[in-house]
Amino acid sequence: MPDHLPRRQVLRTAGALGLGAAAAGALTSTADATTHAGGRPDRLAAMGEHHGKLDIRKDPFGTTPDGQAVDVYTFTNGRVTISMLTWGATIQRVETPDRRGRTTNISLGFDNLPDYAALSPYFGATIGRYGNRIAKGRFTLDGTTYQIPINNGENALHGGTIGFDKKVWKAKVVKSDKAVGVAFTYVSPDGEMGFPGELTSTVTYTLDRRDNLRIDYHATVAGKPTIINLTNHVYFNLLGEGNGTIYDHVLELNAAKYTPVDVNLIPTGEIAPVAGTPFDFNRPTAIGARLRGDHQQLVFGRGYDHNFVIAGHPDHDGMRLAGRFWEPEHGRTIEVHTDQPGVQFYSGNFLDGTFLGIGNKAYRQGDAFAFETQHFPDSPNHPNFPSTVLRPGETYKSTTIYSFGTK
Repeated sequence: MPDHLPRRQVLRTAGALGLGAAAAGALTSTADATTHAGGRPDRLAAMGEHHGKLDIRKDPFGTTPDGQAVDVYTFTNGRVTISMLTWGATIQRVETPDRRGRTTNISLGFDNLPDYAALSPYFGATIGRYGNRIAKGRFTLDGTTYQIPINNGENALHGGTIGFDKKVWKAKVVKSDKAVGVAFTYVSPDGEMGFPGELTSTVTYTLDRRDNLRIDYHATVAGKPTIINLTNHVYFNLLGEGNGTIYDHVLELNAAKYTPVDVNLIPTGEIAPVAGTPFDFNRPTAIGARLRGDHQQLVFGRGYDHNFVIAGHPDHDGMRLAGRFWEPEHGRTIEVHTDQPGVQFYSGNFLDGTFLGIGNKAYRQGDAFAFETQHFPDSPNHPNFPSTVLRPGETYKSTTIYSFGTK
C-alpha cells in the first residue's frame, strides 16, 4: 500500500522507538558468519539443491535496544525460497527462478536490523492493527471516539507511529508433507496506539510444493470491540530487487471499480468505475503505460496508490483472483488470490533513492510495486464501505495467496 513515509518522518518514527540515528546504530546485527554481503546465508544454496524438498531453518538476525532477539526463518520447496523476520513478521527475501531457471531475490528489503527499525517504509512487513489510512487518525465505534497517532500528514497510516511492523512477533515452525512455513503471533494490549480491546493476531505464512505462498490471518479481541485490517506490505520487482523499474511489468487487475481519493489520499467515499480511466487494468497493460498521464487521481498519488474493488464471485473457498503480474524480459509471474474485498495497488512512487537495500542497491521511484489485499482504506469513517469492526466472541479470518511462476 501507499507507504511512502518521507525519510525524515520515518526517522521521527524511529525516534519514537528510541532508535534515533545514534540509537539505531546500537542495534546489533548477528547474522551468522556464513552470510554473503547481500545478507543471503550460504546454506540457502544447500537448502535448494533438492528440487521439491520442503525445508526450514532459523538463524539469528539481530537484537533490539531493549534486548529482544530477532530471528530470520528461511524456508524453501527446492525452487522458491522465502526468508522472514520475527521483526514485524516481515518477508525479507523471495527468491524465485526466471524462465531459464536463474534464481534471484524479487522483494525489497534490508540485510540488517538497524535499517528495518529506523528506515524501512514497511518493506515486507505484516501490517496492523489497521492497514492503510484512517483520516486524521480518528474513528468512532459504538459512540466512543478513538484517536490513533498520526504519522502520514494529518492521517494515521498502517496502525500509527508504532504499528505491528515494529513489533517482535513470536514464531512457530509449521511443516507438513505439503507445505512449510512459520506462524507468527502478536498480542496487542488494549489501548495500544489508541485502539480499543486486547487483540491477539496469528499470521501464518506457508510455501507449498507448487510455489504458492499462502498467508492466513486469524485474530480475536477481548474486552472491547475494535477495528482490524491486516495485510502484508511486500514490495516486488520481478526483474530482481534493485534491477530497474517495474514500468514494463504487465498487470491484469480484476477490478471494475476503485475508490478515488482526495489530495491527502483519503477515500472520498465514492466507488467509481475504472472504465475509460488509467485505472482500468482488466486487459493486461504495462504498469508504466499511462502512469505519467494528467488524470487527477494519478496526480494525487504521484502514480498508482489506490484501493481497487475486487470483482467476480468467490470460489468454494471464498477466494477470488485479485491480479496477475508478468515481467516479459525474464518471464517471472505472480498471481494473487484473496478473500478480501479490496487490494491496494502501489507503484513505488515515493521510493527516492535514500534507501540502500540488500546488496547496497538504491531503491528509486518505480523500482517496485506493492499489491496489498485488504478492506478499504478509512472504512470506519465510511458506512458504505465493508465493515472492519471485530467484536469479542467473533473471529477475524482472511487468506491471501501469492503464486509464483514463469511464462
